[in-house]
Amino acid sequence: MPDLFDQPAPDRDAEASTAPRPLADRLRPKSLGEVIGQDHILGPDAPLGAMLAAGSLGSLVFWGPPGVGKTTIARLLADATDLHFVQISAIFTGVPELRKVFEAARLRRTNGQGTLLFVDEIHRFNKAQQDGFLPHMEDGTILLVGATTENPSFELNAALLSRAQVLVLERLDLADLELLAQRAEAELGRPLRLDGPAREALLEMADGDGRALLNLVEQVMAWSLTEKLDLDGLRTRLTRRAAQYDKSGDAHYNLISALHKSVRGSDPDAALYWLARMLEGGEDPRYLARRITRMAVEDIGLADPAAQRLCLDAWATYERLGSPEGELALAEAVIYLALAPKSNATYTAYKAARAAAAKTGSEPPPKHILNAPTKLMKEQGYGAGYAYDHDAEDAFSGQTYFPDGMKRGVYYLPEDRGHERELKKRVEYFAKLRARRQGG
Repeated sequence: MPDLFDQPAPDRDAEASTAPRPLADRLRPKSLGEVIGQDHILGPDAPLGAMLAAGSLGSLVFWGPPGVGKTTIARLLADATDLHFVQISAIFTGVPELRKVFEAARLRRTNGQGTLLFVDEIHRFNKAQQDGFLPHMEDGTILLVGATTENPSFELNAALLSRAQVLVLERLDLADLELLAQRAEAELGRPLRLDGPAREALLEMADGDGRALLNLVEQVMAWSLTEKLDLDGLRTRLTRRAAQYDKSGDAHYNLISALHKSVRGSDPDAALYWLARMLEGGEDPRYLARRITRMAVEDIGLADPAAQRLCLDAWATYERLGSPEGELALAEAVIYLALAPKSNATYTAYKAARAAAAKTGSEPPPKHILNAPTKLMKEQGYGAGYAYDHDAEDAFSGQTYFPDGMKRGVYYLPEDRGHERELKKRVEYFAKLRARRQGG
């Protein structure tokens, strides 16, 4: 029996060359001109096009969702500029590995070749690690191209951002995805056996992610189909890709902003859409209940005092019913807020009053409105001259309640909408009455 340890080692390179390659790898563009989408950064007059034309490529940060070409573009930039391409991921790379990368780049530079270092998920490096790139960027050891799905303004150091240009990559639209699907069909030598609606649904399932689309195409191509599959057939075999939503990341803040501004803009349909998007993404309905209540306070206020109460009731209803039934109460609140009269007068007045309070510091109240429970306090003038409003004509004395020497503040300016229309009449009535009493 032959000794297994004496057998020749398998040829790994030969195995790799014959192993099936994923469709996404087979369709990887060979030049920047083959990249689908991102014309706003790759066109002749766009940032990257202009840099390459001038021969002055600088460090970059690509910010965009998954599957839009960040890694591919970085690799092609290295090819276009004759730089050695090195790719690392911040998830799997620590300080020792970074030192080795920098040292190899330094040796490469002494031999006359530069290095384009592509760092995927660069936002996962901590501040000290990000600072470690700076001297190597400054002395030309590396040309850094970072990729992130998170907002660089929040996740990357200011020092690093000052040395790199941020370029935003956009999710692929349906036209881009259709072109990618056609390339896949040409590569595989046969068309997708899908009818029109099913084909469009397949593109939508990718949710703007080119890599996800090619994975879906591979699945469909593997099916043994004799006839074109319709929409129902496709949905039976494939599930929709989960929407990109990070409850602690950019999508979270972008979508709650969209919901809030849709309510403020009195668009119930758009508000319902963004509410549904967040719930579909797995957002905590309690967080939404809190934010919806804030919208009532901030953007409706006293123009419709019932709005805040309705939001609190919707919140309580959700707590009692849970999901999914309780989410309907949140939807009702969103519709009500979107259609309610709007006023930020209370919000604005409160901010103005806070600013005035911070400016005046420790100014005491005027003595005439201070209680005087002791003889000493009475001797100091506490309570002297206080006019009891219920004893005054119209139950209004018109006295000053601001600190002595402080100019009277005017903070609350109600809108001429909803319930605040009546409050505005009262404000104006008391202002005229106050002027008359103080003048007299």
